[in-house]
Amino acid sequence: MMEWWFVTLAAGLAGFVDAIVGGGGLILVPALFAAFPGAHPATLFGVNKGASVWGTAAATWQYARRVEMRWASLLPAAAVCFAGAMAGAWLVTVVSPAFLRKVLPGVLLLVLVYTLVRKDLGREHRPRFAGRSETLAACTLGLTSGFYDGFFGPGTGSLFVFLFVRWLGYDFLHASASAKWLNTTSNLAALSLFAWKGHVWWHYALVMALANVAGSTLGTRLALRHGAGFVRGVFLLVVTALILKTGWDAYAPMR
Repeated sequence: MMEWWFVTLAAGLAGFVDAIVGGGGLILVPALFAAFPGAHPATLFGVNKGASVWGTAAATWQYARRVEMRWASLLPAAAVCFAGAMAGAWLVTVVSPAFLRKVLPGVLLLVLVYTLVRKDLGREHRPRFAGRSETLAACTLGLTSGFYDGFFGPGTGSLFVFLFVRWLGYDFLHASASAKWLNTTSNLAALSLFAWKGHVWWHYALVMALANVAGSTLGTRLALRHGAGFVRGVFLLVVTALILKTGWDAYAPMR
């Protein structure tokens, strides 16, 4: 019974953080491994996706009601994101992603430093592309980030947000809204694969999904109320936490 309460609370907190700027997996995945140390990792990843896909979908719906979503670009981007996530999930069955554990902390550190140095980054919404150019840029982002999410995963939501800000010229609020849409797609692709392989404990995932949606709803409302500056601040906190967590995972065992 204690495991139910522990992972359900973790799912709610993960939904809250993830709705604002991504990074919910930083909370929920370690909680699942702590609660069920003897379970197969693929099963725990499947439970994570089974809970989080509902939270990202709920956040997307709320953002879409209040924030301009550039659907002409985001819909095809979601399609290639789904394909990329499935390809990444397939590749991880034949190639180990272990090398990415060493690289990711450095990549996230560069993202953090760049965002801190560029104090105006993501504060104003000035899309750099339009029409086919924006669709192509969004599809490229969706394909590469979706592939990464399927192949490895940590930090996907935050990387989505950063790329929308830096490359497409969105502010942090619009970037978070668009990232939630693509992250929902990549989560759905991964969940489909895990479910097909029988790696989802649905009795846990469904209860956790309710908590994840509740946390996501609260997080989205805060982001919409306080705007791009608030989202930027949370982004910096989450990326810092991701650097510490991924750095520990990558290098602590070596010591």
